[in-house]
Parts: sequence; C-alpha cells; structure tokens
Amino acid sequence: MLIKDLTVGPIMANCYIVGCEETGEAIVIDPGAEADRILFSLAESGLKVKYILNTHGHFDHVGANKMLKESTGADLLIHPLDAPMLGELAENAAAWGLMSDNSPPPDRTLEDGDTVSFGNITFQIIHTPGHSPGGISIYSDGYVFVGDTLFAGSIGRTDFPGGSHETLIASIRNKLFVLGDDVKVYPGHMGITTIGQERRYNPFCGTG
Repeated sequence: MLIKDLTVGPIMANCYIVGCEETGEAIVIDPGAEADRILFSLAESGLKVKYILNTHGHFDHVGANKMLKESTGADLLIHPLDAPMLGELAENAAAWGLMSDNSPPPDRTLEDGDTVSFGNITFQIIHTPGHSPGGISIYSDGYVFVGDTLFAGSIGRTDFPGGSHETLIASIRNKLFVLGDDVKVYPGHMGITTIGQERRYNPFCGTG
C-alpha cells in the first residue's frame, strides 16, 4: 500500500492518496483544495483514481471534489447524512472569507460496515459521527483515516451545525479505540498518531 499525504488549502487539511502498488489503482481521501497538486501527485506515482472518498462534508475537505472528479472520472463517495453539504460549499466557505466550488452529488453513499475495494486493497467504513452527522473513518488492517474525528492530542470541533461532543467521544472510544493500539491514525489535520497513543494520553478522550 502506498500512502501520500498532501496538506492543502488555507485551513491546511490533509488529503491522502492511497494506492495499490500492484495494480496502480488508488483512492483519494478528502481532496479539500489544490486539485492540480493532487493530480500531479497521482501522475507522478502512476496511479489511476477509482474513488474519491469524503470523510465528511466540510468545505476544507471536499473543495476539490468537482475538479478532481471531472479530471479523473472517479466515483464520489460520502455518508448520506453529510451529502447535502456538498451543494452548500460555496456558501459555507464564504462564511470563512474563502471560496470553494460546490461539489457534484455523490455517485454512491457509504454506511457503517460498507467496504470500498480498489486494486488488491479493501477498506471498511466506520460511521464516526460527532464532528458532523455523517463523519466516517476508513479502516484497513493497521491503518485508519479519521477525518476530523480524532487528532494527535486533540479531537474535532463540535460547535458546527450537527456536531455533538458526547457523540464524538462515543465514536472515538467505542469505534476507534477498539481497533488496536498499533493502528496508525491519519487525521484530517496535523500529524499521524496511533490508537494506543491517543487511548492512553489524549486529554479529551483518553482512557489511561
């Protein structure tokens, strides 16, 4: 498995390219901005995008959906509870003094327990609401991409519409912390961590 991390846009969101080295198929997780950089990175690695996955619908994670989908023809996937946000990106970005293109609607929606396969790799979808109603985490043995659910030493904001602190903590403790201490956590902002590190030491949701 090939994993490339690009920090994109003024809010510095992490976009991840995950590729199957045997087949050259790939997914792009959270193309928040700078579609040209993402496309260049894909071409540099010789990867063809099969799916664009959004961990949630906030504009800083989905702002390049439109251009990336138009350029690659990849299917766009998101949880149904966050799908309505895709048509509101321009308005939501403007509230931050920024600009964003509205996204096309999803080609397919993702529910808890669904799987997404590309090349020889299969990921499981885990519904992890709290930061947003339709937040998801994307898991394969040893790796989980969590969007803005969990950060190194912190957690996602819950003061946006549809957010819930109690729901977020439950998602982290009941759905992420059970994955195993050695699982690498790829968050939507800042650096990589592990489940074990956050379970032990995260001041917001750690269990000691």
